[in-house]
Amino acid sequence: MIRRKADATTVERSMFGGPGLGHALQILNEGEFAAKGRLFNHVTLAPGCAVGKHTHHGEFEVYYILKGQGTYDDNGTECTVTAGDVTVCPDGESHGLLNSGSEDLEFIALILFQ
Repeated sequence: MIRRKADATTVERSMFGGPGLGHALQILNEGEFAAKGRLFNHVTLAPGCAVGKHTHHGEFEVYYILKGQGTYDDNGTECTVTAGDVTVCPDGESHGLLNSGSEDLEFIALILFQ
């Protein structure tokens, strides 16, 4: 299977109550995970926008930072993330991500089941 960028599904929405809107290009669509996960997106957050803090249950989420700078909330501990950084939120833990930089923050988000 090959999916061309022009054919990919994109979504723009508030993410877990964070300020502003996130723009997500779905790398895989629902039903394409072989029952192993539920999300594989290229996400863009404009400056000041965020993925609000949320908890994962029965799954874990990985962010791979592609571009920009953000403040990552790792179970209440905040740290700066930049291009090349990887964050992991295990099952039962919580996280959030704020674009605290002056340019768009781009990252890959992947959710797999435990």
